Amino acid sequence: MLTATALSCVRGERLLFAGLDLALKPGEWLHVQGENGAGKTSLLRILAGLSPPAAGEVRWQGEPIRTLAEEYRRHLLFLGHHGAVKEELTPLENLSFAAELDGAALSEAEALAALSRFGLRGREDLAVRFLSAGQKRRVLLARLAVRKATLWILDEPFTALDVKAVELLSNLIVEHVRGGGICILTSHQSIPLPNGKVLKI
Repeated sequence: MLTATALSCVRGERLLFAGLDLALKPGEWLHVQGENGAGKTSLLRILAGLSPPAAGEVRWQGEPIRTLAEEYRRHLLFLGHHGAVKEELTPLENLSFAAELDGAALSEAEALAALSRFGLRGREDLAVRFLSAGQKRRVLLARLAVRKATLWILDEPFTALDVKAVELLSNLIVEHVRGGGICILTSHQSIPLPNGKVLKI
């Protein structure tokens, strides 16, 4: 269970939001909506423990995430809107490197299967700098297929994806949620997924 109570966020002199509450349990996902500059990304960073709130508290399984630190991060996969892959590495090397940073075991077969699922078969050993923007995004999203995290926090994950990739990602989120996972995401488009909640800020 992820809960947030009376969250407030201030950027510079501006109050982005205040008194925000939410609660998500396994098998649920949340679509955070709002105008540009409303604080969607700031909220996601607070929920991921990357930025402190001006007020309020985020709890994971009843414990404040500020006290859980690394234990919370083991349950979490955060993909930012401007998430980057390492241009000099291949897609396969990028997945292996990310798994190492996450402290997760990942076999080459698992990595290749994830890349294939996202349409990168035949490009596994090509330096990422030679890939298109959409293909680079697919490398980043392939992490979702291999990272065994309960909580996914995704900032604009559908950006730069074609119709087929949007369908692939949607199916992956559905599988994650049906398997007892939790997902929080931002997107400017409607998302026809089950068990969804909407939070407008």
